[in-house]
Amino acid sequence: MSNTRELVEKYQFRFTKSLGQNFLVDQNIVRDIVKGAGVTKEDYVIEIGPGVGTLTRELLKEAASVTAIELDDKLLPILKEELKDYENFHLIHGDATKVQLDAVYPGKEIKLVANLPYYVTTPIITKILNDKVAFSSLTIMIQKEVAERMDAVPGTKDYGSLSVLVQYYCDTKIVRNVPPESFMPRPKVDSTVIRLTKLEKPRAYVKDEELFFKIVRMVFTMRRKTLSNNLKSMGYTREFIEEVLEAAGIDLKARGETLSVEKFAELSNVIKERVK
Repeated sequence: MSNTRELVEKYQFRFTKSLGQNFLVDQNIVRDIVKGAGVTKEDYVIEIGPGVGTLTRELLKEAASVTAIELDDKLLPILKEELKDYENFHLIHGDATKVQLDAVYPGKEIKLVANLPYYVTTPIITKILNDKVAFSSLTIMIQKEVAERMDAVPGTKDYGSLSVLVQYYCDTKIVRNVPPESFMPRPKVDSTVIRLTKLEKPRAYVKDEELFFKIVRMVFTMRRKTLSNNLKSMGYTREFIEEVLEAAGIDLKARGETLSVEKFAELSNVIKERVK
């Protein structure tokens, strides 16, 4: 079995900077990702961004089936050649932000695994969550700062709209941190492997998800303002704001960044009830 560096040299592969390609070269981290994802022989796995197939190969050894989604057409012949002996390997050439993931394994609950280019991290995760893809877990290697935002708690500097979106749908767990020297070419930032385990139902009951996320976005767009001022910017009157905050048990001087997912839900539900 060739390692990542040998495969890049063998096929004279040239990295495309615009695609944010950074391939893992540390086999210990590859094994940690597979272990962290909890992949078993019963699992159907979708891997986003397989590169030269280093992680794909380890997933194929453990899973019932693995479908890799790769955008770079230069990598397709490499993947087909290097993984041709695995009957449980399937390959899709496409943009993961546009592929209908639920159609890959119809009727199956899937596990998602990915070493995501930093520039597409948030769009892909947002798409997966908002499209309500039927996955049981999503184990991803992303920029350390983004993982910390997903895992952040209310009232901290990292807590934001991404934290609320992810934690509304999932439990979060940091698997491990990954230094730049674990990749070729070396990125300029540290990376982190994080596992998102999808909850059976969202963390809080929300009557109107569109309103819920609208409030969340407004709060973190103007995070230094009080929640009262955030709601005022949405067109609500001072009297109405005082009424809904009292009903939701939230202090008038509170900042929105201190609200948990459950409190955001309670607030949006109170507003929904009172706006006819």
